[in-house]
Amino acid sequence: MSIVLDFLAAHQLVTILVVLALGALLGQIRFGPLRFGAAGALFMGLVVGALDPRLGQGLGSIKALGVVLFCYTVGLAAGATFISDLKRQWSLMVAGVVGLAAMAAAALGLGRLFGLTSPHVAGLYAGVLTSPAIDAAQEATQGAGDTLVGYAISYPVGVIVAMIMVSFVAGRKWPATKDNTSMAEAGLTAVSTVVDRETSIRATPGFTDDQIRISYLLREGEMQLATPDDDLHVGDQVLVVGNPDDVERAVEHLGHRSKKRLTDDRNTVDFRRFLVSNPALIGRRLGDIDVRGRTNGKVTRVRRGDLDMLANDDIILQPGDRVLAVVPANRLSDAADLFGDSEARVSQVDALSLGLGAAMGLVLGAILVALPGGLKFELGAAAGPLVMGMILGAVHRTGPLRWDLPHATNNILRQLGLMIFLACVGLASGPAFTSQALSWHGLGIVVVSTVSLILGGLILLVAARRLGLSAQRAAGGFAGFVGQPAILGYANSLANDERIDSAYGALFALGTVVKIMLVQVIALL
Repeated sequence: MSIVLDFLAAHQLVTILVVLALGALLGQIRFGPLRFGAAGALFMGLVVGALDPRLGQGLGSIKALGVVLFCYTVGLAAGATFISDLKRQWSLMVAGVVGLAAMAAAALGLGRLFGLTSPHVAGLYAGVLTSPAIDAAQEATQGAGDTLVGYAISYPVGVIVAMIMVSFVAGRKWPATKDNTSMAEAGLTAVSTVVDRETSIRATPGFTDDQIRISYLLREGEMQLATPDDDLHVGDQVLVVGNPDDVERAVEHLGHRSKKRLTDDRNTVDFRRFLVSNPALIGRRLGDIDVRGRTNGKVTRVRRGDLDMLANDDIILQPGDRVLAVVPANRLSDAADLFGDSEARVSQVDALSLGLGAAMGLVLGAILVALPGGLKFELGAAAGPLVMGMILGAVHRTGPLRWDLPHATNNILRQLGLMIFLACVGLASGPAFTSQALSWHGLGIVVVSTVSLILGGLILLVAARRLGLSAQRAAGGFAGFVGQPAILGYANSLANDERIDSAYGALFALGTVVKIMLVQVIALL
């Protein structure tokens, strides 16, 4: 056994890869309603790290790389919708601040009942909330050993408790009167419709509001592409595309459903999905691209990952998007030339923009700000790349630099970074966890961490429901509130909903700032 441990201690990459493999196996096992997924790397890291303290030493740079990859790619994905969602999410962000303050107060009060020191409480607060504030906690407590003990024990407690809470929320449906409808949840449908009244395309409910698209127009046996200026006559047939409810309203206005599917006739007008790989289109508004002039057609849908969106002028095209274009049959090649339609090109990672963006995030995270009362503030290697990613994700492109990553590439880098980060945390925390977990102080840390997290989480989740926000936005907000990457991954595995990532990014960034300040206050009391 000692020979194996000596080998693993001398070859850190082998150790990490073994933990990743074993963690993947553990992550697939169901424990009641739970399946740890990527968090399996954390628990296997704790087990392997407990075998020999050497296995968790010197992993700082590797762990930092993992958290940078994860946070930067999450920021890019969330940044695209953060500004538009800010009006909905500001109240949830305020509730998150209240919840974090309540957690700090509860942890201090309960910690004293269990005889925990201030360094214990500062460490457990940073650990149960998976916060980069552990660096600020260690500095504020002058590197006290109790700080890392509290962090090591509370970290896995936070993962388990948060997963249980998310499992009760992410898949629920409750009244969400102040939230937008999820595009992933609503889906899109296309209905061939017979026109029973004299009207126009612009007069159709939802058309001018970008809630529906009308593509095909069959008139007197001739198929043509519909244009916004077309008047519709009795007996015409059109194809209406949009969310089911919006399409139903449009069909009721126009006439009735047709027994004929207009898309079956592809002799004159055809449709196809094209992969967006043309660099000139990346980061551009769809409305700024002359699709009509260059193809004599129109785009009705944009598919990004598993999300199918109705095409409107404000959609920003990203590499790897698949646009459904309706064009004259003889112009399909022109459409392919316009969008690129190259798997080889889109699979190439833009290392310049990825490296530059992540590096700027690290620089932002390293900026140290002195606050009144001797407190210091630094975003760190997690929140800095996240905030920078959100900024660049909202900007999309700067001159020739295209910040967006293909959806599949973003997911791969995100998962890779997450698993590396969790494996390193587990390996480094294993010895402290096993030495203290079964002690009186260890029990106290488990209880204080559990109760305080449940209290703070309930404040956030109850507020989200009372504010009329969806359960999915609440789940994403809670994952960001906790700051645990594995919780975000778990929430996304329970519901395919873009609101989860958006809320996570908002609460993670704000929560990191609040945690860094509160953990220093805890250390002083």
